[in-house]
Amino acid sequence: MQRRQLLLYGAAGAGVLGMTLFVGWWRVDGPGAPEPKGQRPLPLSAMEFRLTDHQGNEVGPGNLIGRPTMVFFGFTYCPDVCPTTLSDISGWLEELGDEASEMNVVFITVDSERDTVEAMAEYVGYFHPVIRGWTGPEDQIARAAEGFRASFERVPTEGGGYTMNHTASVFLFDAEGEPVTMIDYHEPREFAVPKIRRALTEDVEGAT
Repeated sequence: MQRRQLLLYGAAGAGVLGMTLFVGWWRVDGPGAPEPKGQRPLPLSAMEFRLTDHQGNEVGPGNLIGRPTMVFFGFTYCPDVCPTTLSDISGWLEELGDEASEMNVVFITVDSERDTVEAMAEYVGYFHPVIRGWTGPEDQIARAAEGFRASFERVPTEGGGYTMNHTASVFLFDAEGEPVTMIDYHEPREFAVPKIRRALTEDVEGAT
């Protein structure tokens, strides 16, 4: 039930904001929009980091080469952005149908202190089964974020706790590990899904 509610909330939010985001999307990430200098992620083959997935397996960028890939940074204690985005991703994967199984979809935590393997396993279980959770030591997470050109920082809260600020975009790569594009936070499904299909299409074209 909790997973169903998260999916419904994410879909509803995307629909309400759809028209509002259209002009911004067209200018920032629409057809022919320039890639921001210095912001484009590295190819996966140029990244170097070692993490652990939610099943306890050692993983790294090499595990993502060979199939189109979608990557999102966040953390399990995130109050809104992360569950909303993962719900959105789950909806996109549902729309892809059988094609979803052709992709790597990875949620990388930016909160190494609290997001253990067990915590990641429980959290990703609320979303689409294709989604994998990756965690590890802070220095390796930082190396991963650097390669993706993502950022994160720990922010103290009242009472001695903390939260995490982080990049909210979803990164898309083709099967060769080359960056294709990004999906912005709360980007409507009618824009997000074609971007994912673009990564899948580039995989097919590269194999011909």
